[in-house]
Amino acid sequence: MRWRMGGESDGGETEARVNLKDIANELGISQTAVSFAINDKPGVSIQTKRRVREAAARMGWKPVYAAQALGSSRTMTVGFAPARSMDAFQTEGFMLHFMAGIHASLSRSGYGLLFRPCATLDEELDTYRDWARRKRVDGVVLVDLLSNDPRPRLLHNLGLPAVLAGGPDSDNYLPSLSIDDSRTMTTIMNHLSSRGHARIAYLSGDENLDYSRARVSSFKEFVRRKNLGEPKVEFTDFIPDKAASLTLRLSSGDNPYTAFIYENEIMAAASLRVMLENRMTPNNIAASDSAYMSLPAMVSFEDSFICQSTYPSITSVHRDAGLYGTKVANLLLKIFRGEQVGGNRRILTPKLVIRESTARPVR
Repeated sequence: MRWRMGGESDGGETEARVNLKDIANELGISQTAVSFAINDKPGVSIQTKRRVREAAARMGWKPVYAAQALGSSRTMTVGFAPARSMDAFQTEGFMLHFMAGIHASLSRSGYGLLFRPCATLDEELDTYRDWARRKRVDGVVLVDLLSNDPRPRLLHNLGLPAVLAGGPDSDNYLPSLSIDDSRTMTTIMNHLSSRGHARIAYLSGDENLDYSRARVSSFKEFVRRKNLGEPKVEFTDFIPDKAASLTLRLSSGDNPYTAFIYENEIMAAASLRVMLENRMTPNNIAASDSAYMSLPAMVSFEDSFICQSTYPSITSVHRDAGLYGTKVANLLLKIFRGEQVGGNRRILTPKLVIRESTARPVR
């Protein structure tokens, strides 16, 4: 028999949906055993679970989520409700790829991703309370850990399984997977220092974010260890125009900063454009060439096609955001399966991609 998932056959006839009884008959086992295997419950062997899943895939079986929700406490849905504006999601390549990685991992296990962007932290907290009350999701992915963050404690008290992308969570309410931002900052600083830069400014994003604090701490430690003067850190709230204005001001005067590190590629590109506009003379090619040569070095903590497409191209930190999302989702799936998971782990080693913006030594 040729199994289909319902709908019309090639000849226009509706064919039957494959169900658990069909799989049981195919394998010669009970329907209960098939149900246990499909829902990953104890009572059947690992070999039986594997046979059932292989047969289900071969026969084209897919879960009917409405029936599944009625028959168990699972919703087969994971919630993601970060407090960010829609503009931030549309312009931030890292987060979009991160979400794609989460979705790819969840979909392979039959889970969906419920994306609910929030305007404020209070709205995000209320969303978690609502999800827990209505049993809307099976678990949550948390991002952008804050100083004195109330979210891990709330999710713990609500009994809502969650994993943290970032961290670690100092109170150990949630397991986390994080990227080593401190080591990455040291890599950037070593590169700029090797090019002769001693006046380096870091234009950070939000001082309340956990990863920003880690980067700032590493930046300041390097500056002091190398006796590069007073560490220069400015917070921009991720506003490109603010970063550009700071770059113009700090790169001028008698003792200008010769290198800038930006929290993301949008701020770096905006600053590059303003710097060129301020230096170039439209009808004077020689002056235009001089404008490029007089630019400070620029590094972005985020990499995207923007860094590759500008001129000069921008040195940046490349992290596989999709892989990161996949690993975070896999950790949450382990929790769903009742497996033991570690508290806090650092994963992925970002790579510094050196491009034209830092290729030459400081003048």
